Amino acid sequence: MPASVAHYMNLSKVSQQGVLQKVGAAAATVLKLPYYTYNYLLSSNNPTGPSPLAQNGLLLLLVLVHYRKCSPADEIVHEKFNGKGDVVAVPNESDQSFLNPFSQALELARDTEFDLIDIETDAAANSVARVPFAALYDTLGLCLKDESSVLLLYSLVHGNRAFLEYVLVRTDIDTLLMPVLEMLYDASRKTSKQIYMLLIILLILSQDASFNASIHKLVLPAVPWYKERLLNQTSLGSLMVVILIRTVKYNLSKLRDVYLHTNCLAVLSNMAPHVHRLNAYGAQRLVSLFDMLSRKYMKLADAHGRSADTRLSMENVVEAGDDAPTDLLVYTDFLRIVLEIINAILSYALPRNPEVVYALLHQQELFQPFRNHPRFYELIENLYTVLDFFNARMDAHSNDAEWSVEKVLEIVIANTRSWRGEGMKMFTQLRFTYEEELHPEEFFVPYVWQLVVSNSGINWDLNTITLFPSRIVAEVERVESFSDKTLDIPTTPSTEL
Repeated sequence: MPASVAHYMNLSKVSQQGVLQKVGAAAATVLKLPYYTYNYLLSSNNPTGPSPLAQNGLLLLLVLVHYRKCSPADEIVHEKFNGKGDVVAVPNESDQSFLNPFSQALELARDTEFDLIDIETDAAANSVARVPFAALYDTLGLCLKDESSVLLLYSLVHGNRAFLEYVLVRTDIDTLLMPVLEMLYDASRKTSKQIYMLLIILLILSQDASFNASIHKLVLPAVPWYKERLLNQTSLGSLMVVILIRTVKYNLSKLRDVYLHTNCLAVLSNMAPHVHRLNAYGAQRLVSLFDMLSRKYMKLADAHGRSADTRLSMENVVEAGDDAPTDLLVYTDFLRIVLEIINAILSYALPRNPEVVYALLHQQELFQPFRNHPRFYELIENLYTVLDFFNARMDAHSNDAEWSVEKVLEIVIANTRSWRGEGMKMFTQLRFTYEEELHPEEFFVPYVWQLVVSNSGINWDLNTITLFPSRIVAEVERVESFSDKTLDIPTTPSTEL
């Protein structure tokens, strides 16, 4: 460990004494060894490239941080009423058997550049480990093509609030986002678990409004790894929209995983109110996403003998939902989220997004079959309020000799300045947040050890490993919360659309 690095042994709370304090200090010491091995051997100052020692140091760090042992007998400590007449099991929140000192050390770690004045006046600040966030940030940006580094980034942005805040205030957020988006672009060569981690990282970042605003201000001169078309002078936000929609389409055609779909749409929903000058390609992809999902919905509705609008009165919507096929209900939810995304852009950012208006005008017939749908009609009404406004302005120029994309866009831009939103119904913004399940070790412990077996360079006897079940990724429920509603999302890879 470099001698210049600040080193603090005591990671325990001030009030903790005895064995726990010693365990915390030991955890700080052990935790720093693999961290510094990883950071210094993989930093930009290392001309020899990635080191096996750095890789194994990172794997050791992940094993330590994500280790958590639980016994089914320890899960239920007492029972209580949940307010709905039901008795539910409640875990013992004070049970120290679940405390991982290494995970706690990572959560409490602070930046070595943290204000010394605050440190001197804050006794708690002296009791935590300190690491150089700037060097860690830059190192992660160089190494995110490695699956273990992705898991480390997840562990940091989810578990360490100080590091997350550091990431959110960096002006060069593309250092982390570009490798993440490139890997999602190449999703066909990634494992489903790696895609999960990438999307969760984006979801955590998108919970911050300043992040959603800043990514549209950062303009990329080029995106050389994007092969479908040239993307020159594209905002990072526009690229993120394009990649997320591309991931949804890939998932629909290949993986058919509900969890991946939901996470992509959750990130887009968080971004929507802050979209600024979405480029033409991104706007077209957004409308084409609705087109793709609506086609699938229509196919399922026809297969189950239902029309697009379900031909139901509002009084019968709830009853119909009880016996509707699961896949049809899933696509109904997906379509509504996409409509909410479009509606959020139109409600909060229309004057800044003429390309979105143009794309909607160009394919406005896609929305007609859903005007009477009981789940969609209010959102569709908003959309047609916008379409009617701009269609009327187009009709005023009907005597013009020639029409072109440039001409239509010119009229749209001119009239966005006079748009005041009359007749629009305001909805509560969708806001999705990520929450880890009560027992995340069911997912992470097998995942981490799978990485160890694959990347450590050790010749493991796979026939003697009992940790990996036939389904390596156990069923873990994660909750995405938006506004005052909660959506339970299955994370099992075998859950198909």
